[in-house]
Amino acid sequence: KRMSVAELDPVIHQPTRLRIMAALVSLNEGDKADFIFLRDLLGLTDGNLSVHLQRLEEAGYVRIEKTFVGRRPKTWVWATAEEHRPSPPMWTRWKRSSAESSEESPGENFLLTQFRRR
Repeated sequence: KRMSVAELDPVIHQPTRLRIMAALVSLNEGDKADFIFLRDLLGLTDGNLSVHLQRLEEAGYVRIEKTFVGRRPKTWVWATAEEHRPSPPMWTRWKRSSAESSEESPGENFLLTQFRRR
């Protein structure tokens, strides 16, 4: 079934935020992504990534944890648990596609390969 425009959530379906979420939901349960890793993976600037993460956090899609390693700040990001985040129809499709892809080509992460922009 095709999604209608009315089903799109402007917070999550903005292309950059969609790519951020694709990267985060592809992590193993309980894993977190480092801000620098996400920035480099997605080819974003610090400021651009920060603004998008803030919007996703406000909407309940991600959690952000700021810590220090020694004297250096470190920012960790992860997708919220499914039961706590909004549930657009695409989550189901992503999960199904990810499972099918990992069965077909082990070691290739469907979500990152589909949403990585290089």
